[in-house]
Amino acid sequence: MTTVVSFIIVIGVLILIHELGHFIMARLAGVGVERFSIGFGPVLLRWRGKETEYCLSVIPMGGYVKMVGEENPLEGGGAPTSDPTKAFATKPLWARFLIVFAGPAMNFVLAAVIFAIVLGTVGRPVWPAVVGKVAEGGPAAAALKNGDLIVRVNDEPVGSWEDLERVVASSSGRPLQVVVRRAGVEETLILTPRKVVTRDPIFKEPKEAWEIGAGPQLTPQVGVVNGGSPAERAGLKPGDVVLAVGGEPVFTPEDLMLGIQKRPGQTFDLTIERDGQRKTMAVTAERKVDRTPVGEEVQVGRIGVSIVTRTVKYEPYPPLAAVWYGGLRTWDMTVVTVKGLWKVVSRQIDSSNIGGPIQIASEAGRQAQEGLGSLALFTAIISVNLAVLNLLPVPMLDGGHLLFFLIEAVLGRPLSLRKREAAQQLGFVLLVLLMVFALYNDLVRIDAFKFLRQ
Repeated sequence: MTTVVSFIIVIGVLILIHELGHFIMARLAGVGVERFSIGFGPVLLRWRGKETEYCLSVIPMGGYVKMVGEENPLEGGGAPTSDPTKAFATKPLWARFLIVFAGPAMNFVLAAVIFAIVLGTVGRPVWPAVVGKVAEGGPAAAALKNGDLIVRVNDEPVGSWEDLERVVASSSGRPLQVVVRRAGVEETLILTPRKVVTRDPIFKEPKEAWEIGAGPQLTPQVGVVNGGSPAERAGLKPGDVVLAVGGEPVFTPEDLMLGIQKRPGQTFDLTIERDGQRKTMAVTAERKVDRTPVGEEVQVGRIGVSIVTRTVKYEPYPPLAAVWYGGLRTWDMTVVTVKGLWKVVSRQIDSSNIGGPIQIASEAGRQAQEGLGSLALFTAIISVNLAVLNLLPVPMLDGGHLLFFLIEAVLGRPLSLRKREAAQQLGFVLLVLLMVFALYNDLVRIDAFKFLRQ
């Protein structure tokens, strides 16, 4: 029920905001609106305003704003209107462009507003400058120990691990004078950062960076335990702090995730801390098939938990800074989305990574279990995705209409109705095929076709 409700809320908000963009800009441009609909298909609820009929329809996978005199090639042209001054088709090109662009623009605005509100209230995650895992053979191996608190670097105070990373990144390999507090006593050490090639966490692209060979202590903690999962059967509870997997210490959520993933079908010990006491419990990881970004199938272990970081704290931004960083996060997410789409099209990322409504619903339910803030951030991310997808130059999407307007601006006249009709029909077929493919991927992820193998 949580998954269904969360999905309806997320999709409903995104559609409402998107269509409001078209609606508000149409009204500002003096275009009459005949119908404002959330959803498609048979109408569940309707009410009529002075000029516009407002509808809630059965299929919650989109919506539309039907404007007076709006030309629709699939229906054979624009409907006649008694007031030509309110017709969409008679408005200047720039006004029609803004009306269409306003839908995706509002999704970008929604994302920026959500990011700003979360950053201004909850804040950004900040990790203490406490040393966790120290890499063997790295610059820190001979100097730092797990649990060391880094106090100063080159006489500059260090308040978080982010401060340390900033100094290391700007060092260009020059030796650093590091003051650490160990067992209540401060010691001064010299560390020389080294240049390494790391992988982008999203697309695994190589990039150069300076590091000292140590990471922060981000003690992993169990967030949500799925019902009927191996974790529940083993006795794990939300709030348990995981210290080791199979006898191997873990310092970050990534350590814990990798420790579980590399043990598909195996029974192993988890060392946890609960209410100040250490406990060891045996858990058997389920075998799951996962796909790498290039489409390779691999077996991984899963125990049915979400993982959070116990040692993280959150620092809210001041209001103006929250607005600035909200816009910055929206831009960063837009770049990631565009890059991801290009990598799928260019086959750098396997098309099995394309998800549909089932995946969105599943993730919305999981984020809702982790809290309102997580669900809000998920909504912002999907809002950016929706905006980018709608701006693709595909007929039937807003980007397709914008492309027609650009062609009209270049030619000095619109394309013929016949050409637009053919393009719209092609776009419709492509969108249906994409939706079917995304739904197929969703069903494969939940192993809905397992009966065919039995």
